[in-house]
Amino acid sequence: MTTIFLLTASNVFMTVAWYGHLKFKEVTLWKVVLASWGIAFFEYCLMVPANRFGHGQFNAAELKTIQEIITLIVFSVFSVVYLNEELRWNYVVGFLLIVAAAFFIFKKW
Repeated sequence: MTTIFLLTASNVFMTVAWYGHLKFKEVTLWKVVLASWGIAFFEYCLMVPANRFGHGQFNAAELKTIQEIITLIVFSVFSVVYLNEELRWNYVVGFLLIVAAAFFIFKKW
């Protein structure tokens, strides 16, 4: 669970770093880039340990898959709650197909 918690927390920071500035288009780009880098620093402080602790319990492909699914969940919530954007049915279907792909990655054939 430590790996999942760290991956989730890191994704919250990265989502804010990548998309949080979209509500502040009046701020100059260089300021937004610097602020995003500052926020992303904390993402790395969580992501690197998450991968270090998780490797062995999960292989690299599994870690990446977990991270991507967490990213989709965090991004979906962020875009609806913070950006006030609609979560359309086709987005949900596309995200679910990505989650279905995880089955093939985690299945021991």
